[in-house]
Amino acid sequence: MATATSPASATGTERLRAWAIHAFTASGAVIAMLALTAVMEGDAAQAFLWLGLAFVVDGLDGPLARRYRVAEVLPRISGDTLDLVIDYLTYVVVPAVLLARFGLVPDGIGALTAGLILAVSLYTFANRDMKTSDNYFEGFPAVWNVLVLYMWALETDPWANLAVIALAAILTFTRLKFTHPMRVTRLRPLTLACTGLWAALSLAVVLTHPDVPQALIWPWVALIGYFLGLTAWRSLDRTV
Repeated sequence: MATATSPASATGTERLRAWAIHAFTASGAVIAMLALTAVMEGDAAQAFLWLGLAFVVDGLDGPLARRYRVAEVLPRISGDTLDLVIDYLTYVVVPAVLLARFGLVPDGIGALTAGLILAVSLYTFANRDMKTSDNYFEGFPAVWNVLVLYMWALETDPWANLAVIALAAILTFTRLKFTHPMRVTRLRPLTLACTGLWAALSLAVVLTHPDVPQALIWPWVALIGYFLGLTAWRSLDRTV
């Protein structure tokens, strides 16, 4: 069994490694800026590629921080707070601006819709009960980057997009349970495999847009059904 590490007893190597992991997390802010720059320059595909890189960083920094006990080595620095700030930028701010910039909702309400996303997501990030004891998110977990990616890639109707955004905003305040692909232990191997496949397909979709082969579209859309199924399963399970 591993023993706790106190700041005083941490070696120079441990402190350096802990700072490096925090820097790795903080790189998400730079990535977010690069994504915003791509949005402003009218290059949605490039913006999504940057957001994809941010997704990879977000998936790796937590396990690294837990593996090397970063919170124990550098207790004055809150990795959780740092992670939330970066996630708000990459999961919320950039997708909201992208949505408005590329007209994914009806004309004249892009800024208002983006503002709604920004405001509603503050509840998610400020909610002390954001996660359940078994690491599910309670309420829609502000994965606006995913929703906006589908709207852009599938070129769905702006009014339909607005309806989906309104529904997601409402679901933010519900007690529905959404899986965390890295932390939830139930079906973790399958969920990780589906997450990896989804990420690979998402990359292929972005790189081939606007002429995305149907052979990519159908499995990419179908994978959402798996995650929605997990949401329904856990939300209806009263034994946990």
